[in-house]
Amino acid sequence: MIENLSAYIIWSFAAVTISTVIFYLHAVWKTGQKTFFLLTAVVLVFLLAVHAWLAFNGFYLVQTIPSRFFLGLLPTTVILLVLYFACARRDIPIQSLQILTLLSVIRVPVEIILLSLAREGQIPQLMTFEGRNLDILSGLTAPLVAWLAFRGGNVNRPLLLGWNLLALGLLLNILTNAVLSLETPFQQFAFDQPNRGVLYFPFIWLPAIIVPVVFVSHVISLRQLLKHSFRNGWTSRIQNIRQLKINKNKEQF
Repeated sequence: MIENLSAYIIWSFAAVTISTVIFYLHAVWKTGQKTFFLLTAVVLVFLLAVHAWLAFNGFYLVQTIPSRFFLGLLPTTVILLVLYFACARRDIPIQSLQILTLLSVIRVPVEIILLSLAREGQIPQLMTFEGRNLDILSGLTAPLVAWLAFRGGNVNRPLLLGWNLLALGLLLNILTNAVLSLETPFQQFAFDQPNRGVLYFPFIWLPAIIVPVVFVSHVISLRQLLKHSFRNGWTSRIQNIRQLKINKNKEQF
């Protein structure tokens, strides 16, 4: 753990991480697919424990090529995606999409905690909203988007598509800056204050749990929205073709 760091920051971040997991599991539960929910719950609890134990024992602080940072980020992302594509065989209901949208609210407290870590000299300022990190906008706009996109029993798919793409872009932006600020041979930014804080417990849960969950939430939402749009597009074309044939037959008759 980071020495002399306020317990309030540590416990606040732990609470945000648990809230992220609960949010995501709630969205998965609303799909009505028990296997998907149970496997996802077991995997996330297991990964929380494993990454906590590894970070507590200094595993991620050892400098290697590639950085062990990726051993936190990539496995969780891949596993969650595999579980989704393997288990979620039906369309995601509107309730799940709405919860996945609201899940981004957790990005607001995450950004506040990152600012605290920067002021404690644990991460560079560019990883905060005072620097290059605008990810807080996703969290601030999530409630408004969830309200506008799902009100009246209808789904505003263009709004959701645009917002998810923008929020995903902001996530990838801060992730890129975080990776290029690590103390590795490939470091490009923040040489005066490298990105060290996220390699300690419990902040390892940011790249190992929170970022993968948020990323996969956007992937699920975008896939569902695009699949529905594609399906509706082809349905409309087929109906138009059929109507043209009917009209043509009537004219011939």
